[in-house]
Amino acid sequence: MFAVEVRDHIMIAHSLPRPVFGPAQGMHGATFVVDAAFFTRDVDEDGLAVDIGAATTVLGEVLAPLNYQNLDEVEAFTRKVSTTEVIAKHIFDALSVAVAEKKLGPGSHRICKIRVTLHESHAARGWYEAEL
Repeated sequence: MFAVEVRDHIMIAHSLPRPVFGPAQGMHGATFVVDAAFFTRDVDEDGLAVDIGAATTVLGEVLAPLNYQNLDEVEAFTRKVSTTEVIAKHIFDALSVAVAEKKLGPGSHRICKIRVTLHESHAARGWYEAEL
């Protein structure tokens, strides 16, 4: 399996209003480093799994509506707890749509799996990955 992984980041605010989250129940900010890995079973005639430039652009477009937002007020997170895992799945879903719309170039159809990793800090990260 081949993969290309690109990185960006988002700065968000949110609350996690359940007792299990302790002090994070209140409004707080987070900066997530976001990695998106696009997997293919082969490479094209140019030796590419995925166009890195296109992957970088698409990730930035997917993250833009979340950056500098209070996720408690973003419609996509209504009635959801915006944990790292839930945010990763949201980003995965948007990237999956971009792949289906061939926004990652002519090789989009070869992408068979995506993994989205959110780094909360140097010591903690969470991710969502699935086959397409």
